[in-house]
Amino acid sequence: MSEQRVHVDVDDHGVATVTMTRADKHNALDAAMFDALVDAAATLSTDRRVRAVVLHGEGKSFCSGLDITGLAKDDGSGPRDLLTRENGHVANHAQRVPHDWSRVRAPVIAAITGNCFGGGLQIALGADIRYATPDARLSIMEVKWGLVPDMGITQTLPRLVGIDVAKELTFTGRILSGSEAHDIGLVTRVSDDPLATAVELAREIAAKSPHAVQAAKRLYDETWTSSDPASALLLESELQVGLMGSANQIEAVTAGMAKRAPAFADPD
Repeated sequence: MSEQRVHVDVDDHGVATVTMTRADKHNALDAAMFDALVDAAATLSTDRRVRAVVLHGEGKSFCSGLDITGLAKDDGSGPRDLLTRENGHVANHAQRVPHDWSRVRAPVIAAITGNCFGGGLQIALGADIRYATPDARLSIMEVKWGLVPDMGITQTLPRLVGIDVAKELTFTGRILSGSEAHDIGLVTRVSDDPLATAVELAREIAAKSPHAVQAAKRLYDETWTSSDPASALLLESELQVGLMGSANQIEAVTAGMAKRAPAFADPD
């Protein structure tokens, strides 16, 4: 059982709020935090009630990155343990923390405050949408410690910025404000209260057909950087055929015509 580092709450709207609860350490990533985040994503990926997810950090910061002291072992193997790849997983244990959010069928929205450094930023990049305060501090910081970013950034950053921008940020470890991160595309929107803004968006998404929303997430995740247009176009058609005439699709049309709130069934 993971040491308590993450709290998950699902409200009546189907919005799951995932809170990293290590505020005294700015939600830095020790072994227990890695385990708890992987466990949370696994739980939410099978919870039929969940229609949107909000991910944030308790206290002043979203996540300040690796807790080197907290990961240390006497033989020096602590951080290396994170590179272990379990059978059946394309990602190692550290990479699963951001990567597994892509396996949650519902959209994931990160609400960023304070420090969002290194592994913390890579967790945020694993979300579908990112809101941040204007004065949040974001950095691909690994070069400061003589390392490369290695928590799935090759699968997330290319969808947001050009390779020149990615290299500049990675080579320097420069700290960006939330406003500057928004200007270059790392952040979706700036907000003085990103958690409230994220919850508002999550509830708006939760009111839509969950089958349509989840299909749209899959469509973009599987095709956005694809170099195979034939497969991408085929997936569009396959997903659309699966939705057309389904109970929730009919309910969306019926409710729209009647000008009433739809009552969608949870996905299987």
